[in-house]
Amino acid sequence: MSGVQFPVGFRCERLHARHSRKTFQSDESAVDEWLRTRALQNQEKHLSVTKALLDESQVMAGYYTLATGQVDFGDLPAEITRRLPRRFLPVAVLAWLGVNRTHQRRGLGRLLLAQALRDCHEAGQTFAFVAVILDCLNDSAKRFYRQWDFEELPGHPYRLFLSAQCLELLMNEP
Repeated sequence: MSGVQFPVGFRCERLHARHSRKTFQSDESAVDEWLRTRALQNQEKHLSVTKALLDESQVMAGYYTLATGQVDFGDLPAEITRRLPRRFLPVAVLAWLGVNRTHQRRGLGRLLLAQALRDCHEAGQTFAFVAVILDCLNDSAKRFYRQWDFEELPGHPYRLFLSAQCLELLMNEP
C-alpha cells in the first residue's frame, strides 16, 4: 500500500476550529458526539490527533483520530509478546473513524483507514509500538476492520489489533 489517493478535490488535514463539526453525521451517534465535543479539545491537550477529510466544498466528509497508549503484556497474544518484556507495552490507538452520511458508500472509510495506518507506520519510524489497537462499537465495524487483517485480542471480542509486523507488511505491498 503505497500512497493513499483520495478523490479529486478531497484533502485530509489536521482538525482545526474552523472545520464545521456540528453538521457531521455518520450512522453512529458516539462517533458524531466525539467529533463535536471532544476531538479538538483532546488534540489541544496533546492526547490525540484528529485528521479531517474535506470534500471539494470544504465539508467534512470523514475523520479519524489517533493516539498512543499502552496495553498489558498479558492482554496480547503470544505471537506478539514472544521475547518482549513482561510489562505494559506501547501501542498506537485508532481511537475513532467516521464517514459523513452524505459521503458513505464511496470507499472513503477504507481510504481513511489506509491513511490512518500510513500515519501509524510513519510514526512508528520514530516512536516504536508493538501493535495498532482499536475498539469496535458494533459487529458491522468489527467486520470492516477484520477485512484489514485486524484480529481480536484474546478475551476482548470488540478490541482488535494489528501487529506492527503486519502493518509493516501492509505498507510494503505494491
